[in-house]
Amino acid sequence: MKVVLLQDVKGQGKKDDIINVSDGYARNFLFPRKLAAVCDQKALNDIKNRQASAQHRVDVERASAKELADKLEKTTVKLVADAGNDGRFYGAVTSKDISSALKEQTGIEIDKRKIELDAPIKAFGTYKITVKLYQDISGKLSVCVTEK
Repeated sequence: MKVVLLQDVKGQGKKDDIINVSDGYARNFLFPRKLAAVCDQKALNDIKNRQASAQHRVDVERASAKELADKLEKTTVKLVADAGNDGRFYGAVTSKDISSALKEQTGIEIDKRKIELDAPIKAFGTYKITVKLYQDISGKLSVCVTEK
């Protein structure tokens, strides 16, 4: 009997897989526990619609990430920091500082964990920082750190 799995079943397959099982296994184990349904045209259409919906969601997220990456390329975030006589900071500029300044200056909200810094910024200057926006999409952001 062909069935469509409604949930992951150990040893059988993942959700939305179409598998062939014995009639007794399907009637006595899978159907009563709502782990599977009979493979008919309605079930196949449901699977196809869910997959199309998921693909559409991924496409929309990817397009918005590319748009945001283009916007970040043209953006420069200006930060002001205190420094001693030797030009070294008292503290450091971290990804949290960059994220909050970006939101304050441009309205673009990016999580601090998506901003990739090798090490905290401890000197004045302009830096190109990578921002991971999606699985394989990243943008470059210019950060200008000046003295108070």
